[in-house]
Amino acid sequence: MTASCCFQGGNRDGGRGWVTRFAPSPTGFLHLGHAAAALAAWNAAGESGGRFLLRIEDIDSGRCRVEYEEAILEDLAWLGIVPDGPVRRQSDHMADYRAVLDGLAGRGLLYPCFCTRADIKREAAEAAHAPHQAPDGTLAYGGACRGLSAAERAERIARGVPHVLRLDMARATREAGGDVMSWHEWGDGGGRRMLSAPVAPFGDVVLARKDCPASYHLCVTHDDALQGVSLVTRGADLRPATAVHRLLQVLMGWPAPDYLHHPLLLDEDGRRLAKRDRAQTLRALREAGWSPQAVRDAATGKAPLPA
Repeated sequence: MTASCCFQGGNRDGGRGWVTRFAPSPTGFLHLGHAAAALAAWNAAGESGGRFLLRIEDIDSGRCRVEYEEAILEDLAWLGIVPDGPVRRQSDHMADYRAVLDGLAGRGLLYPCFCTRADIKREAAEAAHAPHQAPDGTLAYGGACRGLSAAERAERIARGVPHVLRLDMARATREAGGDVMSWHEWGDGGGRRMLSAPVAPFGDVVLARKDCPASYHLCVTHDDALQGVSLVTRGADLRPATAVHRLLQVLMGWPAPDYLHHPLLLDEDGRRLAKRDRAQTLRALREAGWSPQAVRDAATGKAPLPA
C-alpha cells in the first residue's frame, strides 16, 4: 500500500518559511513510518524556505536508549535529512517542564490523582451512563480524586502513595473561555481550513507521573512554543490530541502553530507501521541494498512499500 505524506505547495507563514520539527522517541530503530513523518516536516520547511528542527523526545527514561538516539541521527543523515540547528533533547530540560507544572498548580489547575489503572477501569464500568473513551482512544478519567481535600492529598503524599498530576479540565476550560478548541489545519493538497473540537471528552488528562516527570502533551506544546515551530506535521492518529494541545497553549499564552496531519503508512494488513509490531527498520532496508532515494520514494507513496 502506498501513501502520500509530503506537504504540497509552497505555503508560507505570514511570508516567512515554515519552522517544522521531527520529534522521535529513542525507544527503537526508525522505520518507514518515521521516514514519512520526517520527510513531511523536512519538505514543508524546504519548500517554503524555512527551517527543519530535530527534537529527541526522551522523557521516558525507562524505555529510551542512547543507542537508539545515535541510530536516529545516522538514519536521518543517510536519508539526506539534516536539521537546521542543534538537536533538542527533552531530558536535558526537565526543569523547564517542572516550571510549567508549578505554574499550573499555582493557579489551581492541577491535582494529584492516586487512582490505579484498575481503579479507573472499575470507575468507568460502574458509571455505565457516562462515556469512557477519550477522542484519542484512551480511557477518560472520571475524576474520583478531584474532590479530595488538601489535607487528604497531603496525607497520602506523605505516606508515599503513588500519584500522577492531572489537569482539572473543568477549571481549565473555564479559564480558557470555553470547551471548544480551534486550530488551522492544512490538507495534503495545500488548502487551509479551521477545525474545532471539544476538549472536555478527554477528561482530566495526566500531565506528569512518577516514571515520566512530564507528559507528552505538556512537553510537546512547551517545546513547539519555545522553538518557534509554526507548522506541526504529524500522523493523522494524533489529530484528536490537538484539542488538548490547543488548551495548553491558551492556558500558557503560547502561540498557536498551524497543523498538518498526514496519512499513516499501512502494512499489507491495513495496520499502521509501528515499532511494537516489528515494522521493517530503515537500517534493515539499507542493509538489504535499498538506496536513500528508494526509501524516500516508498515513504512518500511514490513507490510500493517493501514486502
